[in-house]
Amino acid sequence: MRLNIRVVALCVALLVNQGASAADLPQRWVSAGGALSEWVSALGGEPKLVGVDTTSQHPEALRALPSIGYQRQLSAEGVLSLRPQILVGTEEMGPPPVLAQIRSAGVQVELFSATPDLPTLQGNLQHLGQLLGTEAEAARLFDRYQEQLTQQHARVAEAQRKQKAPGVLLLVGSSGGKPLVAGQGTAADWLLQQAGGHNLATHSGYKSFSVETLASLNPEVLVFADRALSGEEARAALFRENPILSSTRAARDGRVMELDPTLLVGGLGPRLPQSLVKLMAGFYPDESATAP
Repeated sequence: MRLNIRVVALCVALLVNQGASAADLPQRWVSAGGALSEWVSALGGEPKLVGVDTTSQHPEALRALPSIGYQRQLSAEGVLSLRPQILVGTEEMGPPPVLAQIRSAGVQVELFSATPDLPTLQGNLQHLGQLLGTEAEAARLFDRYQEQLTQQHARVAEAQRKQKAPGVLLLVGSSGGKPLVAGQGTAADWLLQQAGGHNLATHSGYKSFSVETLASLNPEVLVFADRALSGEEARAALFRENPILSSTRAARDGRVMELDPTLLVGGLGPRLPQSLVKLMAGFYPDESATAP
């Protein structure tokens, strides 16, 4: 009987300690960076979010939350007005003096890496899991992500046995204006490679090119991400503002693809594996779809 009482007492103590630990975790969250906000939601933290930045558009429920503006141009007043306990973002978040102000006001500021690779994603998910008290779910999500990429690599390898990787350029712009070309080391470059494309841009980061240079590279596929427009309106604006792109092989062959720009912000996000499948379908179309 004494043993049973001791066991019950121990179980009660453990439950009390777990409750206290959960209560100690931050309950009012503000998140900056599309991919990071998506992971917070995927880990069950959406009810804790009281504000997000303008790049945090998915899931759709996040669009109804108060906005703190663009992640690189935050204001201390805008963030603090939401009375957060924690602000999470990548190293792209800023400016630094504003983050210092937010910290000095007693808000916990946690920075994550936006480096586009799996070890970084694993570390980010572990960190988020600790802050949310969902470490096991974070590990499960990473394992599933890794599995999806392994399957994607197999699909690409099979496609490349039959067809050479197409030369691709990924353009990021706004309302069709002069675009930035995604180069090496960017999330966009990672995306193109994982989908089986060959990025024709050899520079690092994002760089503005003349449209003549873009045309001379003559990509087989053009991928564009417009921060202001979408659909046919975005496509029309791109070619209206940069008419020389119409002379590229991609435009002549109708191989121009749109990409959601929020996929490129905040590191590797949960929607990327699904996006890779769609991109790959454009990079390696079925023979029946391309037959005359």
